[in-house]
Amino acid sequence: MIKCFVEGGEILKLTNRFKNFFTGKVRKISRVDVIKDNNVFSTWGFTPYENDIVRSCINAKAKRIAKLTINHIRSSTDENGNKVLQINPEPYMRFLLEEPNRYMCITDFLKKCSAIMDLTQNLHILILRDENGMPSELFPISCLSATADTDKQGNLYYTFNFPRGKRLSVSDSDIIHIRGDFAFDDIFGTSRAKSLSPLMEVVETTDRGIINAIKNSSVIRWLLKYTTSMRDEDLKTNAQQFADNYLNISSDSVGVAAVDAKADATQINAQDYVPNATQMEKTRIRILSLFGMSEKILQSTANEDEENAYYEAEIEPFIKALQEEMTRKLFTRRQRGSGNKISVGSFNLQGASLSSKLQFMNLVDRGALTVNEWRETLGLGPVPGGDNPIRRLDTATVVDPEPTPNGDGEGGDE
Repeated sequence: MIKCFVEGGEILKLTNRFKNFFTGKVRKISRVDVIKDNNVFSTWGFTPYENDIVRSCINAKAKRIAKLTINHIRSSTDENGNKVLQINPEPYMRFLLEEPNRYMCITDFLKKCSAIMDLTQNLHILILRDENGMPSELFPISCLSATADTDKQGNLYYTFNFPRGKRLSVSDSDIIHIRGDFAFDDIFGTSRAKSLSPLMEVVETTDRGIINAIKNSSVIRWLLKYTTSMRDEDLKTNAQQFADNYLNISSDSVGVAAVDAKADATQINAQDYVPNATQMEKTRIRILSLFGMSEKILQSTANEDEENAYYEAEIEPFIKALQEEMTRKLFTRRQRGSGNKISVGSFNLQGASLSSKLQFMNLVDRGALTVNEWRETLGLGPVPGGDNPIRRLDTATVVDPEPTPNGDGEGGDE
């Protein structure tokens, strides 16, 4: 007989647990169970942004993302069933997307978002709302660490830890969260710290080796040993004379040094460490690959195809994630059902060659581009009326033909 020390309701729970095990019943999983407790995200223990290679990769991408345009789009239908598209119909949303907060314009806002995303693989944007619950400001959050947890109702909230012990707890409904390498954690993106740390250590060791090699080039190369005692001033004077006579490249010496019997001259061969240039380049390429960066993109010498390839691989996924998350958090479900959404786009024609930009003129008279959009690719300012699409007469909208009296759509004799 097995003694049971569980009292009260715990006996019933224990009995049900064994009963479910043998009957094959599976407990229903709730939302709280899916999200593990205390999901933690933390920044790196060192500052990779101080490294020139990492900073170049981050800045090259941030400058391209800073050129994105963000608009509020509202689509609806009129009385005749035709689709009506409105761009930035609400003033409060237009101002929010032009000036996200009191300290940043949209260009600086996007630069900071891109840098935080590349460094941590997590972008958190705090949404401040007015007294009516409408979004009024957007702040990218730069924190030391963050945790995610759920309350008893299953609502997700974040706790951000800042320097000097400051903390901020915010509901998930007021946070725009974009993840980079989203793999193992339930909430946060996976940091690149473990992948980048060994490479950074190689780079730092190599840099120190080069500095030491330069310093060692000025170490003692000759040792003069005198057989008689001399004053310190005389030792320094004789050493300086020896250096001036035999170690100076402008000296008249023919490469032969002569000393008298009072001193012995001994040459010291210092082995300078010179890093392997091939290994250094391989490490650099591995860092660039980790950031999805190529040498030509980094140096701004890429052609159209290379720029487009980088755009599709690195910029476009960020655009898609940003517009989806901003739409989800800046609008309610009712507003989204009414056709409101955030559109994040990049007029990715600035990287095209001049000949390609001139060919885009064919899209203007077909209504695919407006005059001002085409002028923007050429670096020209807008003109009055240039935002209205135009279309050639021979490219009219296709409409269904009107049915003939006999109903077959074709004319003819009966």
